[in-house]
Amino acid sequence: MGRKAGSLYINPKKFGAVGKPCMKEMLAFLGCLSLNKNNDDKCVRQKDLLLACADAQKGKPKNPARTINYHLQRLGRDKFF
Repeated sequence: MGRKAGSLYINPKKFGAVGKPCMKEMLAFLGCLSLNKNNDDKCVRQKDLLLACADAQKGKPKNPARTINYHLQRLGRDKFF
């Protein structure tokens, strides 16, 4: 199932895997929290891995030309002007 923007068809499955760089670390941390009844003292290793991944992502600039919203806005501007 996709969305239509005018005559443009967008496949959301194509963009589903993009932009999730720390997902494995987050899932490991949340799984540890659920096993330990939300006691994060026992999940120090997973928490450190998640914070290290998040810190590594801060320096990387996002490229707006690759996002689907950028292309939708670009195509929408051409219609109205």
